[in-house]
Amino acid sequence: MPDVVALLEYPTLNGGERSLLSSIRVLKETGLTFSAIAPREGPLIEALLQNEIQHVPFSMYDEHGTRHPLRRIRHELQNVLESLNPCLLHANSLSASRIAGPVAQSLGLKSIGHLRDIVRVSRQAIVDLNCNTRLLAVSCATLHYHQAAGLAPAKSTVVYNGVDTSEFYPAKRTGFLHQEIGLQPSCRLIGSIGQISIRKGLDVALDAFCQFASEQSDSHLLIIGQRSSSKQETIELEQQLRQRAKTTPMRGRVHFLGWRSDICRILPELSILLHSARQEPLGRVLLEAGSCGVPIVATDVGGTGEIFPHATEAMLVRPNDSNAIASCLTRIYSDAQFASGLGRCARRRIETHFHFRHAASELANQYRLTASFQQTPS
Repeated sequence: MPDVVALLEYPTLNGGERSLLSSIRVLKETGLTFSAIAPREGPLIEALLQNEIQHVPFSMYDEHGTRHPLRRIRHELQNVLESLNPCLLHANSLSASRIAGPVAQSLGLKSIGHLRDIVRVSRQAIVDLNCNTRLLAVSCATLHYHQAAGLAPAKSTVVYNGVDTSEFYPAKRTGFLHQEIGLQPSCRLIGSIGQISIRKGLDVALDAFCQFASEQSDSHLLIIGQRSSSKQETIELEQQLRQRAKTTPMRGRVHFLGWRSDICRILPELSILLHSARQEPLGRVLLEAGSCGVPIVATDVGGTGEIFPHATEAMLVRPNDSNAIASCLTRIYSDAQFASGLGRCARRRIETHFHFRHAASELANQYRLTASFQQTPS
């Protein structure tokens, strides 16, 4: 019987999954046992195996990617939970939390719903979320957004994600990305890391880079991530981005690298991390880039200002403002001392407020509050 069962909807290894896994690694040191209910295959499953976490295959989708009816999913989830008989269920996304809440309540099982998105949800979804014993939000912005829609204040709180600062650290550039892409060592790299989606604002990033690239001929933009949505609007967005990147002055200077598992190696190779999201509950790549001491230009949305509340730590601008982003890129490019200062302050901020062991300790506390666990991380 595992102490905690995590419910994970997707097979991807994005921010939410990586944040939970980093905490689990610490909590396992205390003797807590974990299982994961997750899809059959994918990068996430490989990570579960590497971390010696029992994997229980469970899919909410058919072979065509269409989600099963909610009633069917809940019925099958109930059967799985009855067979596992855990002490606590941890649903690791807003969607999974909505699915899990009524099931856990009907079984008398203590459950945590982890809200990692700022998206509009229905009244029924709020009712379902409130069926969980406890609700965690990744930022104050996320918490306040959902509480305004009816999330129960008495059972909801903020637990920030954390990052392993020994894995993500300021390292000397090796030039491996330049070699991989086929660039001269003198070229400077700006990276945008995340899923290809409307929410991430990559169209704005391209607009800003177009302005900037006309003045800085040695600059290249790396778009790192892939499209996970099969919605037509997202498919068209990716097509438009790739077509736009072929226009002057960006032709040959925008590189789509797809999903990468080596972000900790990539970040120190960047001169700037550009994060032009239209909404961001708490961007994990911002934590990782800050931990690596990379100068950051980001939109001041969602929880981003909670990560970097001071102008000495990152340059934050309004969303959808490509002119402001281009100006920030120019400032960092033209002032090496300013750029290095941003990196140092960002690193210090992550070390003191977003260390992964602190995040694990906070999560352990929530487990104790929810299910009377006594273990604490070392």
